[in-house]
Amino acid sequence: MTPDTEELLHSAARNNAEWCAAVTHDGRFTETAWTSARRTPPYYPDAVTLTRDAPAAALLAAVDTAAPGCSVKDSFAALDLGPAGFEVLFEAQWIHRAPVPPAASPSLRWTRVATAEELVAWERAWDGEESTGLFHPGLLAPEFAFLAGRGADGRILAGAAAHRTGRVVGISNVFSAPGTPPDEAWTGGTTALAALWPGLPLVGYESGDDLATATRHGFTTIGPLRVWLHGA
Repeated sequence: MTPDTEELLHSAARNNAEWCAAVTHDGRFTETAWTSARRTPPYYPDAVTLTRDAPAAALLAAVDTAAPGCSVKDSFAALDLGPAGFEVLFEAQWIHRAPVPPAASPSLRWTRVATAEELVAWERAWDGEESTGLFHPGLLAPEFAFLAGRGADGRILAGAAAHRTGRVVGISNVFSAPGTPPDEAWTGGTTALAALWPGLPLVGYESGDDLATATRHGFTTIGPLRVWLHGA
């Protein structure tokens, strides 16, 4: 692994941890991890490691393992949390794309969400027409972007979220509504981000079909990650 790739991995892990902290309104950072002593919302971990040598004992002491549901994002796939009662929930790959001009034009009209009402509509589209308020108005800040691809009737048919930290932009929550090709979300999302933060590389993580789609859109894998679940 080259020094540049190692630096990208650390930047991706840090970007993701700061995104988790912002969405959950919780947690604390140390040199080796971000942790939340309270159970986080669905889809969000209770801890994210920031270094390969994050000590498991200190990490687990900072989260709530008394009840089922605690999860840890092992950003470097370096921990063994099995002896502590955890099981691997899923594995994925960190991804990276260097700043490049868009390869194709999106077919939808893409805009940045600007109001709390639009954010509710975006979350409903992302979560199958439901909204729990997971993405709160505090995320409508300059360093965050919720991107919406709209059809001719104005309905959100695809979207992506992004968070700028340092010299990278993290892309996540990429989605397409039923009947909308998944490639449209990646084409539109990456095109919008290239205009919003020109010259900055994109990072994130994906697995399965979503990883294959991201790869088609110029992303490369830079390292594995693993999410552990306690009391599964």
